[in-house]
Amino acid sequence: MELAHSLLLNEDALAQITEAKRPVFIFEWLRFLDKVLVAANRVDVKEKQKKLVEQLTGLISSAPGPPTRKLLAKNLATLYSIGDTFTVFQTLDKCNDIIKSKDDTPAYLPTKLAAVACVGAFYEKMGRMLGSSFPDTINNLLKALKSAESQGRGEILLSLQKVLSGLGGAAASCHRDIYKNARSLLTDRSMAVRCSVAKCLLELQNEAVFMWTTELENMATLCFKALEGSNYGVRVAVAKLLGTVMATALMPKQAAGRLKSCFRATLEEVLELMATGFLRGGSGFLKSGGEMLKGGGSVSREVRVGVTQAYVVFVTTLGGQWLERNFATFLSHVLDLVSHPRATQTHVEAVYSRRCVSFMLRATLGGLLGEKAQIAAGKEICQAISKQMRAVVNDISGENKAGAADVSASQHVMVCALKELGSLVQSLSATASPLIQEPSIGLLETVTSVLLHPSMAARLAAAWCLRCVAVALPYQLTPLLDRCAERINNLKSSPEAVSGYSFAMAALLGGVHQCPLGIPHSKGKLVVSIAEDLLRTAAQNSRLSLQRTQAGWLLLGALMTLGPSLVRYHLPKMLLLWRNVFPRSQKELEAEKARGDSFTWQVTLEGRAGALCAMRSFVAHCPELLTEDVIRRLMTPIECAMTMMSHVPAIIKVHGAHLKASAAMVRLRLYDILALLPPKTYEGNEPLLELVAEFTLTDNSSNTTTSLLRSLCHYDDSVLMGSWLQETDHKSIEDQVCSGALEHDPSSIYLRVPVGEAIPGPLPLGVSVIDASVALFGVVFPHVSFKHRLQMLDHFAECIKQAKGVRQQAVQLNIFTAVLSALKGLAENKSTLGPEEVRKSALALVMGALDNPNPILRCAAGEALGRMAQVVGEATFIARMAQTSFDKLKSARDVVSRTGHSLALGCLHRYVGGIGSGQHLKTSVSILLALAQDGSSHEVQTWALHSLALIVDSSGPMYRGYVEPTLSLVLTLLLTVPPSHTEVHQCLGRCLGALITTVGPELQGNCTTISTIRSSCLVGCAIMQDHSDSLVQAAAISCLQQLHMFAPRHVNLSSLVPCLCVHLCSSHLLLRRAAVACLRQLAQREAAEVCEYAMSLAKRAGDNLNITETGLEGVLFGMLDRETDRKLCSDIHDTLGHMLSSLAVEKLSHWLKLCKDVLAATTAVAFEVEKDEEDSEKKDEMDDDTMFTGLGEDDKSKPSVAPRWVTRVFAADCLCRIILLCENADKTHFDLAAARDLLVLHLSDLIRMAFMAATDHSNQLRMAGLQALEDIIKKFASVPEPEFPGHVILEQYQANVGAALRPAFSPDTPSDITAKACQVCSTWIGSGVVSDLNDLRRVHNLLVSSLDKVQAGKGSSSQLYSESATTMEKLAVLKAWAEVRVKIVRAESKPAKPVRSGDDDEDEDDLGADVLPPDSLITLVQPELPSLSRLWLAMLRDYALLTLPAEFSSQLPPDGGAFYTPETIDTARLHYRSSWAPVLHAVALWLHSTGFGAGEGQEEVSSPPSKTPGLPQGGSSTTKTFEESVKDRMHLMLGVSIEFLCFPRPEEPIEHVMSCLQALCTLLESPCAKTHIAEDQLLAVELLNVLHRLLLTRDPPAVQLQVTAVVQETIRAALDHLNVTFSLQSLGEGGDTGELAPGKSLVFAAMELLVFILVRHLPQLNARVKESPSHVPLRPQRLPEESARLVANTVSILAELPSLCSPAGSMTILPTVLFLITGVLRETAIKTTDNSVPVTVSAALQGIKTIITSPLARMESMQAQWTGLVRSSLASVLEYSQPDESRPDMDEVSMLTAITLFLLSASNELVGVTVLQKGCMDRFRNALNSSDPWVQARCYQLLLSVFQHSSRALSTPYIHALAPLMVEKLKAVERSRPGTAAELQAVQEGIRVLENLVGMGEEQNRVQLLALLVPTLVSYLLDENAISSAPQVSKGLHDFALQNLMRIGPLYPAAFKIVIGAAPELKTRLESAIRANQASSKAKAAARQAHNIQLKPEVYIHCI
Repeated sequence: MELAHSLLLNEDALAQITEAKRPVFIFEWLRFLDKVLVAANRVDVKEKQKKLVEQLTGLISSAPGPPTRKLLAKNLATLYSIGDTFTVFQTLDKCNDIIKSKDDTPAYLPTKLAAVACVGAFYEKMGRMLGSSFPDTINNLLKALKSAESQGRGEILLSLQKVLSGLGGAAASCHRDIYKNARSLLTDRSMAVRCSVAKCLLELQNEAVFMWTTELENMATLCFKALEGSNYGVRVAVAKLLGTVMATALMPKQAAGRLKSCFRATLEEVLELMATGFLRGGSGFLKSGGEMLKGGGSVSREVRVGVTQAYVVFVTTLGGQWLERNFATFLSHVLDLVSHPRATQTHVEAVYSRRCVSFMLRATLGGLLGEKAQIAAGKEICQAISKQMRAVVNDISGENKAGAADVSASQHVMVCALKELGSLVQSLSATASPLIQEPSIGLLETVTSVLLHPSMAARLAAAWCLRCVAVALPYQLTPLLDRCAERINNLKSSPEAVSGYSFAMAALLGGVHQCPLGIPHSKGKLVVSIAEDLLRTAAQNSRLSLQRTQAGWLLLGALMTLGPSLVRYHLPKMLLLWRNVFPRSQKELEAEKARGDSFTWQVTLEGRAGALCAMRSFVAHCPELLTEDVIRRLMTPIECAMTMMSHVPAIIKVHGAHLKASAAMVRLRLYDILALLPPKTYEGNEPLLELVAEFTLTDNSSNTTTSLLRSLCHYDDSVLMGSWLQETDHKSIEDQVCSGALEHDPSSIYLRVPVGEAIPGPLPLGVSVIDASVALFGVVFPHVSFKHRLQMLDHFAECIKQAKGVRQQAVQLNIFTAVLSALKGLAENKSTLGPEEVRKSALALVMGALDNPNPILRCAAGEALGRMAQVVGEATFIARMAQTSFDKLKSARDVVSRTGHSLALGCLHRYVGGIGSGQHLKTSVSILLALAQDGSSHEVQTWALHSLALIVDSSGPMYRGYVEPTLSLVLTLLLTVPPSHTEVHQCLGRCLGALITTVGPELQGNCTTISTIRSSCLVGCAIMQDHSDSLVQAAAISCLQQLHMFAPRHVNLSSLVPCLCVHLCSSHLLLRRAAVACLRQLAQREAAEVCEYAMSLAKRAGDNLNITETGLEGVLFGMLDRETDRKLCSDIHDTLGHMLSSLAVEKLSHWLKLCKDVLAATTAVAFEVEKDEEDSEKKDEMDDDTMFTGLGEDDKSKPSVAPRWVTRVFAADCLCRIILLCENADKTHFDLAAARDLLVLHLSDLIRMAFMAATDHSNQLRMAGLQALEDIIKKFASVPEPEFPGHVILEQYQANVGAALRPAFSPDTPSDITAKACQVCSTWIGSGVVSDLNDLRRVHNLLVSSLDKVQAGKGSSSQLYSESATTMEKLAVLKAWAEVRVKIVRAESKPAKPVRSGDDDEDEDDLGADVLPPDSLITLVQPELPSLSRLWLAMLRDYALLTLPAEFSSQLPPDGGAFYTPETIDTARLHYRSSWAPVLHAVALWLHSTGFGAGEGQEEVSSPPSKTPGLPQGGSSTTKTFEESVKDRMHLMLGVSIEFLCFPRPEEPIEHVMSCLQALCTLLESPCAKTHIAEDQLLAVELLNVLHRLLLTRDPPAVQLQVTAVVQETIRAALDHLNVTFSLQSLGEGGDTGELAPGKSLVFAAMELLVFILVRHLPQLNARVKESPSHVPLRPQRLPEESARLVANTVSILAELPSLCSPAGSMTILPTVLFLITGVLRETAIKTTDNSVPVTVSAALQGIKTIITSPLARMESMQAQWTGLVRSSLASVLEYSQPDESRPDMDEVSMLTAITLFLLSASNELVGVTVLQKGCMDRFRNALNSSDPWVQARCYQLLLSVFQHSSRALSTPYIHALAPLMVEKLKAVERSRPGTAAELQAVQEGIRVLENLVGMGEEQNRVQLLALLVPTLVSYLLDENAISSAPQVSKGLHDFALQNLMRIGPLYPAAFKIVIGAAPELKTRLESAIRANQASSKAKAAARQAHNIQLKPEVYIHCI
């Protein structure tokens, strides 16, 4: 392929390759040329132009394939437009000659087509440069057009289109000729030609004025005719032509300036023309009088769909503003269409026409209008509805004869108008509130009035519309339900009212699941009572019997959708009602047959159908309630219904055929419910006969077919069945099975709408019953005996044989669907098909259908064959099936059997996989490759390629050997198959995709075969990308996407990304989906490149593209407003998400601007400002509210629609993500001092965006805005404001925060928003941003008002939402208060932060009053604490009850708790779970600060006034003693904590664990709590065990630290208690024996937990680790700070444990405790650079001291044990402090300190133990000899304390052993004077020890001792000449020695004289030093005095 990459065609290389590969080589060269010509140097091109032209024109004659000729033409045209144009006319003539040629052979056709393509390309590229040659060319093309075959016609028309586009107005002389010749081809039999004509005429109408003036009517007729018998492509093309021509006729383009005004069409004329097509098709016109011509067949669906699309094109072309202005006219016109008798001749046609009109309205109104315009349109629709309704009321009341016809017409208008109104309101969601609230519109009244319409369809549509309103505006749900209930009760005697209002109530109940806040529980009771009443009174009045019966059961069915929590209460009553509807026994059944007339039977059957429907709803919506007992009780009526069914035919015979519909409804409901129940419940009782009779149409004279066949076939087969139409934007009108309408099954009004549908569309009853029977057959079949299976299969074959013609097709379709359903059921149940005879019968049935002329049946047969192979799963059976198809394919020549059997092979492989069908792979592939080359039948090619794709997919790596031949075939076909055969190209795309997957990651390789495969794949993709069909382009994109996944380096993004961007505005949904899916994948890896390439397109393309300076991301945001397809929107969200993650931090300004532009479209909201007494407050609030309204007003000029609320919600979410990304990327984003493009610089924008979102109409957007606000506060709370030190940056935005929060607290705000706002309030108050109480007051007042609402109790306000919503709101308020309380206490416990960072004293005075000490914040909470504490405790009580396991549910209070009702208990649990933790902490703080509420007097009733949960109502029990109250509260707090800590769920936030531990800690600091937990030791043990378990599961150090704090408090509580009650010696744990019982002993529990912590952080402490053979001793490491603190805390607690034990008990644990503490000392005593002592070491030393000085040492009985313990502990420390190479950085000082502690505190036990004494002396000696002066200094200090010990027995040996060494060391200093401060300090410490020794010595030894000290000191003195030049440290030593000598002299005068006298040189040295010292002192004094005098004037000035 590389050889093809040259400017000139490499003819040598071409000659060397095989014939088969040449077309690919040529195509690759042309592709290269296409890219290179544009970029090449013109001079180079001109040099080689001649040769190039030769080569290219030569190729024209070489019969190139379609893609090649397209590229060839493009390259030739480009070459001439870049190079010289001399020879262009020659080339043009040459092409014209070829076109004129009389050679009509198929071989010459490609050459002709290439010439045609070149002519088109020349004119398109060069246009008028080709001068006057165009008439000849056009005539030549038109002549050729007459005689050409379909491919030629298509190509010529495309060329004409290009000629026209290139020449523009210059070709006016030929316009009429082209028009005349082209228009007749609009009805060509080839669909591809029709498409080409439509495109050509579309181009022509740009300039040809006559088309939209004089020829307008003819154009319309032509288009209508073109639509007859059309396919989807033709409909789209013709609709575009028709719509555009009509729009141009109405609003001519600029050329119209030349026109006379009389030609211009009016809107009425244009619309009437279009209506003709809709109502009469292509058959002729309605005369202007509009009289109805009698008779005439109905319009074909194709025409109606095409015209519908044309209407949409018409309006879209005219644009949104036109629609806004003319909406009333347009609306009345389209509604007239559906009221016209011609559109509604049959019921099915009427339903279809309604669909079309709904599509027109949705596509225009939903897509083109912004939210404001949509509200105005909603107003118009309301007016249209009320106008219609008035007419109906007049008709009924007046004596109008034509009343019935009018009502019938009006019902269709109503349905369309109400459906659109519902969709409109639902899409607007909460932004539709103006539409509902404005009284002048009266939407609700208008819609409700239609509930009384005489037609059921209209009533149902009105009910559906109300459901949409309730879902969009949930606050309307409860009032609407109440209103309907009231009307039903008041208008009981009107059949329409009973029916209409029950529909409305059912619809509203069905919508509840879409409203998260639900409805009050009492509404369920209301519905049940109404339904019961209707059923009870049904029999009283025969005029109303039917309606009341239907309404009653409909309401009960709807009630079931509310779910088990509500239905549970009504279940017993329901079971009773169901039982009573059916006869109790066989006898009663027989008896009732003889009774009744046709009317009573109708009511009975309807009643039973209704009951079964309610049962079905119950089973579907409340599976949790389906216990075995309930199922048993349901089966009684169901079995009765099954028996009754067999009697019904006899009853129908007697009473008339009109009962058939009611009987069918009973069967439908029965099948539906049986399909939902487990088959074993009715085993042996299956209604098999009925089912089979149903779908084999035994008793049914009409040929009804099931609608399930497509859905049971495989999704991938859509290309064969054409069901991909359901994946287009026109899905709702193109769908072939779209006769669905609400009136077919009123129960669907309350069911969930299927995904992707706007409104439920149940199919007609006849179809639904067959569908239900087929579905149930699939469920039952696996449970039927083999004997019956065989009988049924044989019966099916017989049925097919008996039927003839159309009926046979219908029966066969139904049977196949049933068989597929059964096989699917077998596969899901993992059952087998049965013995040989069953298989034979099934196989015969299926094989017979593989030759059926109906393609859908062939598909079904192939699918069934595959499923059979899967179910049987035996190799021989599969082989037999495959062989049959092989034989058939080898012999058969007809298209039908070749297609059927080739699909059979594909399906076999699909269902048994590569392994199961491996042995047939070679044969299958060779046969299918041969069939795929059969050019005579494109259908065979399509099916063969489709099967091949299935085989490639399912064979996986086993296909690897066939990749090359398959790939070469795919390329050959792509290059030769005409583009009009789009199905073949689509299947080629599927094959290519499957091949790429098969090769997979190998595609990255570089060997020759792989590069060939890869380049072939890329060429294949390129050909498909250039195809005209959108589905083929989509296939190309998905292939490139797979290539990019496996070999990303080889996919050229610079060409792919622009191509994807262009497709984003495609009119084809599947193409847009493919483009976005591909972008999503690219953005995951290469977001930056994708955005760059997209921007380069924007610069290159000019206006014809939608990419502007906002780049690709801007386009994607815009698409979110237009797209409704779920998958597409989800992919757009993901793509933007990936781009955001990769780019937002780098391009921060860009992304924030994007979000801001989207959010600025928020409708300005002005809130009512309450009248406030204080003017200033009012002014503040107004400022807050008007601060950000009126944004985005200046965008009026833009034609596009402002972003819709869904997009704005997404933008607000993006905002939160950006903040998070910035935080994770770089903390400097929150530092204003570091000025770059940082987040902090955009803070005002962030606040503004959050504000706009939080104050929007849309509730979802408000939630997102509040979330963003909370994130901003959390992240920026501590960011300082550099210009005002001591302030934070957020302070300036407090007004905005207040303004954003206030609307959320208005009375009509939904609970979830108020709850979120409470959270933001607590975050704001607790953030510490504002310290001025007056500023905080605004936000604080919001919380106070909410608290009042909570205290008002349950029944105070009228309830709109469910009780759990109230629970959520109240708990959110209490949680917010709790968080504020906790945060304030936390702020107090921290030291007050300095308000100013500088030292400027003068600033202090200005601060005055506004900066308050932090404790003043407490005044915010203090006034509310009495009521808050009561509510908090009540909430904790509720929570405690709700966390009880299920078996204790009987203990729950029957009427609920303080904040929840028993009915909403399940949802309430979730709300409590998210709020209890901060409340627990706040209660703990309150109990601690008030001494367990000691100030309250008696315990108040702990709940809001409305209820007193958990307390008996007797008078005496409401007062409790203080002790009881303490005990209760203690149990509550500990119970809640322990229950939670036992097993915190993994999803629980770590904050909850921390809150709980902090609460425990706070609680245990209180004396009452200490007493309580100490008295109940088992409770304390349980607490410690739970904490131990928590440590095992939760890792964060903060949690572990907090746990140690709780343990410490628990141990202290026990100690305090022990000290108070300590009287007997045996008191304390362990008693006399010293035994500690696990599970009962607090000390044991504590030891377990503490040892766990220590071993976790210092594994070396575990003796077992050391003993293990694999143990490698580790060098002690320095612990991280948090771990060190943790270990230190643990050691401190360990040291306190012995005090809890009796003497014997403490002897049990002391060895362990000392072992651990000394171990910690060993492991953590590591030198630090700054000689600081690690916290762990100081804790260990403190611990040792605590233990050694404990009272145990004085216990006689324990003396021996104690002594042994102390000695062995010291021995351990000595051993650990042994110098060792493996521990060079051991901290000797800490070890010495420990040794000294032992010596000082346990002297008695250690005196005279020589081994220990020697060890200790060695350690001191080592330290004295240490090279580290710090160690020496500390050693001297420690030695001093040992020498000074009161017990001489201890100190004397040390003095004797170590003093001489000291003296030696100190004497040696004279020779090496200290050089550093540390060395100086060591010497000073040594001298101090010597001085002390002198003082300790007796009088007679004093002289000898001074003789050691004085000479040493004198030796330190410097000579007076050397002093001035000596270093500082040396001078320091001199001064120190001199001072000491001067002090010692007066202390021991006699001895001093003797020593000095004995050595004269000492004396002289000392005297000279003293003299020098005095002289320098005098000089210093004089200098100081002079300095003071100088300073005085300055000081004086300064003071002034």
